[in-house]
Amino acid sequence: MQAPSVGGVMLPRGNGQSVRLSRGASLTDFAEKINANPASLVAVMMNLGEMVTATQSVSDDTLKLLADEMNYVLEIVSPEEEDRELLESFDIEFGEDEGGEEALVSRPPVVTVMGHVDHGKTRLLDAIRKTNVVAGEAGGITQHIGAYQVSSEVNGEDRRITFIDTPGHEAFTAMRARGAKSTDIAILVVAANDGVMPQTIEALNHAKAADVPIVVAVNKIDVEGADPTKVRGQLTEFGLVAEEYGGDTMFVDISAKQGLNIEALLEAVVLTADASLDLRANPEQDAQGIAIESHLDRGRGAVATVLVQRGTLRVGDTMVVGDAYGRVRAMLDDKGENVEEAGPSTPVLVLGLTNVPGAGDNFLVVDEDRTARQIAEKRAARERNANFARKGVRFSLENLDEALKAGLVQELNLIIKGDASGSVEALESSLLQLDVGEEVDIRVLHRGVGAVTESDIDLATGSDAIVIGFNVRAAGRAQQMAEREGVDVRYYSVIYQAIEEIEAALKGMLKPEYEEVELGTAEIREIFRSSKLGNIAGVLVRSGEVKRNTKARLLRDGKVIAENLNISGLRRFKDDVTEIREGFEGGINLGNFNDIKIDDVIATYEMREKPRG
Repeated sequence: MQAPSVGGVMLPRGNGQSVRLSRGASLTDFAEKINANPASLVAVMMNLGEMVTATQSVSDDTLKLLADEMNYVLEIVSPEEEDRELLESFDIEFGEDEGGEEALVSRPPVVTVMGHVDHGKTRLLDAIRKTNVVAGEAGGITQHIGAYQVSSEVNGEDRRITFIDTPGHEAFTAMRARGAKSTDIAILVVAANDGVMPQTIEALNHAKAADVPIVVAVNKIDVEGADPTKVRGQLTEFGLVAEEYGGDTMFVDISAKQGLNIEALLEAVVLTADASLDLRANPEQDAQGIAIESHLDRGRGAVATVLVQRGTLRVGDTMVVGDAYGRVRAMLDDKGENVEEAGPSTPVLVLGLTNVPGAGDNFLVVDEDRTARQIAEKRAARERNANFARKGVRFSLENLDEALKAGLVQELNLIIKGDASGSVEALESSLLQLDVGEEVDIRVLHRGVGAVTESDIDLATGSDAIVIGFNVRAAGRAQQMAEREGVDVRYYSVIYQAIEEIEAALKGMLKPEYEEVELGTAEIREIFRSSKLGNIAGVLVRSGEVKRNTKARLLRDGKVIAENLNISGLRRFKDDVTEIREGFEGGINLGNFNDIKIDDVIATYEMREKPRG
């Protein structure tokens, strides 16, 4: 078969040969693989009706179109495979203990608590940890995850157990599944008065898929209608047979509220680990493991909770976590105390990273800072190319229904920013699982931790995406940029609300009657104490105007600290005024709310009725 000719230049034609490319590759990458001129591939794409530059990241479908035209078989390399090849190029083996049997020592089991919502997972963790993790949770849900270690005496020996504290509602399927993958044993919590529920089965399936042993905690044995025997019978149908029935699964009847049989549950975990698993690791090699949670801390910068799986992590080590890297400046244990090193199965908070890694990212220690930077940069470039390769059609949630009906859009592009990577991942997973028929696909182009930035708006503008801010707001000029470019930015503090709104929009049911209109923002320059009025913020109005008796929220580092505040009083010098315009200074009283700091931003808004089209 004759090779295709473009502008008199003969192009190589594949005879069904395979070409391996990473997601978001360019025509130049393709040309290098087949030893062709990138300009000639641009011409081929033009003949196919596609305008693509040589260095532009293109979608998988576009690459496949080109490969088919030139009789090549395109093979898109998965991110996991690409990452393994990347590490191999640096002569790094990930996921294996070095040395022989003599190098391995026993390590504590890593445990995840799973189960149906309201069956007492958080209260059980609370009973084990003896601290309250419910207070301050939006919507009463465990929004963020962490890890901690406890000790239990088993057969006269002090044994440690590591708990990964994962959120427990069905909306957090991905985080529970990720928890199971980094877990040795799963505790399945079932309420004795409710029995097996849909999410109980879901959690059970995740644990089975991860091939981890299960210990069943039958909770709420102290409430009316409790029937632990019924729970044992129900779980028998799903392959969990209690030891007293001749099976190999340990069931422990507990009351998290009363603190009953908690020690017996911990003992069951240790005994199950000893009987079913060979929990050993080499503490002498360079540390490897997984990032459980990460966020931006105002005073410390990017911090990540990591679980060491093998080796020992030490202060001063150079580590790579996903596309973040850095020298470990300090480590804190689950009690907030500084530690110098962390061995296998130990969770620690790490300071010193360049940026915030993703929850579930693998980490490894390397010898040189230069190696760490190169690995992180290649991972970041790969992610960036994959993001740029995705395209879409711009619209907002309100006009989504019309766009669907007109056939203008087949996919909803989203950019998700949040205050912690665990929440972002959970929200992404929940949205991707929405069942909205075949008319539209949901695609998450980018997710990250921190305020909504100008680069997020840039990406949304180029790919016509909707931006979702979870417990964060737009930073700097990003809000004005979003308004100028017509990018739809949505803010949420409860995950369910985001899921419901987007599902409603996809089903054509979203009919908002009111919309929030930003009036102005003011930066706190000084704080004045008044015995009569409390704290008064001395401010400079940065944008718009601030009016008395309007609603406000307080932002600190782009994150929402307080909602539903009221501008109770406004002063210019000694005069009470009704408004302060952009560029002017004045004093703001937020009523009974006094938790303000210099550099905080007061954002004022009002709810306006929207005309229905």
